[in-house]
Amino acid sequence: MRGRRFFILAAVILAAGGGFIFLPVRHWFASLETSVQSLGSLGPITLALGYVLATVFLIPGSAITVSAAGLFGFKTAFLAVLVGANAGALCAFLLARTLLRDRVARWAESHPKFCSLDRAIARQGFKMVLLLRLSPAFPFTLLNYLLGLTAVRTASYMLANLIGMLPGMILYIYIGAAARDVISGELVDAASLYQQILKYTGLLATAAVAVGATRMARTALREAEITQERGRL
Repeated sequence: MRGRRFFILAAVILAAGGGFIFLPVRHWFASLETSVQSLGSLGPITLALGYVLATVFLIPGSAITVSAAGLFGFKTAFLAVLVGANAGALCAFLLARTLLRDRVARWAESHPKFCSLDRAIARQGFKMVLLLRLSPAFPFTLLNYLLGLTAVRTASYMLANLIGMLPGMILYIYIGAAARDVISGELVDAASLYQQILKYTGLLATAAVAVGATRMARTALREAEITQERGRL
């Protein structure tokens, strides 16, 4: 499984590198950036609304997050994605508790791992939702709906989302900001060497935090599953 993932990752990197060399990526990016800038203050708002729709329709938002940093820069992209991702997660959660409850219940039946955590989430809603957000074991978009079936309180769900999304979100935004420098040819001239060092040090630190948080979350989730299974015996 690890070998397969490594092969897929290597293929994606090679494809991206080839596309950057042989395709007019910089021209495309410049055209897109000009179109977005023409929207003015509506640009980040439009992106946030797009993120909400993508989340509701089960479209992964990682590409949107990376693109946002490339178009708006770190600070604006962070605020737009933070609002869009959390609003989208809340919309999906509430839909699962109302209009789409029966359909989501059928989805949950095909995820026995999630079902084994249902009672644990009922006992420790905030903690378990936070751990699930930190761990990539469940897809972000699907998890929003599945958690709507649990007994977790809406306020706890919102707070756990807000905190649990941060490591991955910041990492993707850092990657997008770095890609913007490369595509626009501003890797050296965009800022002083000191600022560049700070940026990429922050990227590495964020990646380390995200990896560490993921490992801790996976360990805690395994312990919760074991405890749940023992409680059934």
